[in-house]
Amino acid sequence: MLQLRNLIRTALRSLTKNRMRSLLTSLGIIIGVSAVIIMVAIGEGSQAQIARTMNMLGTDLIIAFPASSRMGGVSRGAGSFNRFTFDDVEKIRQSAQYVAAVSPVVTSGGQIIGGGKNWSTTVFGVTPDYFTIRNWQIKSGDFFSDRDDRSRRKVCLLGNTVAEALYGDQDPVGQKVRIRNTPFTVIGVLRSKGQSAAGADQDDVILAPATTVLYRLRGGQNINMINASAKSGAVVAQAQAEMAAVLRTAHHIEPGEEDDFVVRTQAEITEAASAASKVMTMLLAAVAGVSLIVGGIGIMNIMLVSVTERTREIGIRMSVGARSSDILTQFLSEAVVLSLSGGLIGILLSVIICMLLNQFTSYYTVISPEIVFISVLFSAAVGVFFGFYPARKAAGLHPIDALRYE
Repeated sequence: MLQLRNLIRTALRSLTKNRMRSLLTSLGIIIGVSAVIIMVAIGEGSQAQIARTMNMLGTDLIIAFPASSRMGGVSRGAGSFNRFTFDDVEKIRQSAQYVAAVSPVVTSGGQIIGGGKNWSTTVFGVTPDYFTIRNWQIKSGDFFSDRDDRSRRKVCLLGNTVAEALYGDQDPVGQKVRIRNTPFTVIGVLRSKGQSAAGADQDDVILAPATTVLYRLRGGQNINMINASAKSGAVVAQAQAEMAAVLRTAHHIEPGEEDDFVVRTQAEITEAASAASKVMTMLLAAVAGVSLIVGGIGIMNIMLVSVTERTREIGIRMSVGARSSDILTQFLSEAVVLSLSGGLIGILLSVIICMLLNQFTSYYTVISPEIVFISVLFSAAVGVFFGFYPARKAAGLHPIDALRYE
């Protein structure tokens, strides 16, 4: 332990003789370590946001999407083969034993006019079960009822963003808004949910009865998708299978034929989103890691210069009894201390930057202890790997040749 302490003290004394050169040499390590930690922290934060957003979507969520159609062997994209109707929703409600709630989703967009202002947003036509499925809560007013849906009443609920854009601080409950020139009565304002994992504003929305949106705003017979929730987390898979079986029967799909729909659970959606985030994080961390290699090359370069500058010093030490292994250890310890110092500064810098990102930007970062520990080990490994060659070159000098060096 005493020998290690002496080695570190000697290495620090040698490096502080040229403080600016040592700082510039370790700059690559500082940037590399901080970049890797920040990229991974952003990725971890993104995954945490995805998990939180998925939980906000609702409990045990199951979504049925229309499948893609093909024309001339070319796929026309997801949702292009839509056969969903209100009858499908009713059959799922009656037949699926593991489904607790189910709601159609009909989308329409356009200009919204109210409070002397206008706003462009998306209108979702749903039934009251949707509020339970997607865990929506009310801020003021009340939800609409099944009776409102059956009678196609022109009532709506405003998302918090829409309410503030049209009415500011005033409560819009009881006011009239025009959606695509159709008057609706505002009966409630939804509690804010914030941004989704993709950065979309979940509060920039209007909810209205599904029949009203389909028949009064959009037209046609088909709904966009079906949202449902299982009775518990333990039966999500059974509920998913039940929905698929009911939809196959409703759409008269024969055994062996492909489904004209896709049924996904909350877990599958979360896993897919997290997997994409993890891949992006690893790619960004790999790119940032290149600067660590560049920093290591810088350390090797400066250590070679140091060996040349201190050749006579090496010769003197050897002449008074220092062994080649002592010289090797000395220069190798200097490289490791230089690299570790840069790593520690990089960690401190990354913590400060992550705090600033959390405070002043929309990014959410999470620094894990594992990546900090790995960064310290990696920076030490860089010092050993790139410092070994200069240290070996110093240890291989002949004492007489070193003393004669000018």
